[in-house]
Amino acid sequence: MAKAANSASKGDVFDVGRIRDLIDLMEERGLNEVELKQADQQIRLVRSSAGIPAPAVMAIPTTPPVIPANVPTSPAADESHLAIIKAPMVGTFYSKANPKSEDFVKVGSRVGPDTVVCIIEAMKVFNEIPAEISGTIVEILASSEEAVDFGRPLFKVDTRS
Repeated sequence: MAKAANSASKGDVFDVGRIRDLIDLMEERGLNEVELKQADQQIRLVRSSAGIPAPAVMAIPTTPPVIPANVPTSPAADESHLAIIKAPMVGTFYSKANPKSEDFVKVGSRVGPDTVVCIIEAMKVFNEIPAEISGTIVEILASSEEAVDFGRPLFKVDTRS
């Protein structure tokens, strides 16, 4: 479980009490690996996953839906022309600069790479988010004052127009 580079001496990173504290910390926080370096000494603790069984995944058999031969499939299946504008950071999404102003964009708005589409507030800093692509907004996927995570889809953009 532990790999040590040097022999133990009093007060160094290989103190048994310190190692036990690190193991307890790993268990409390659900960490799989901890590495500690001090001067020319280091210790690396790695939790073995061999004793943990893999979660069982059960497949539920499903029957495919019956589609009559003369009914055409939906044309909306081809969405290759749609691009997604994603949140570049974690924060609070705002669709307008202030409560009294207009939304930056609406469904149907044309955007270019430099068009500001929203603001994300992160750590009391209001960051203007540009579209970075050209097209027409076809769907707004976040609500104003909603918390968003990094990579969260915010807008769908039709890049054909």
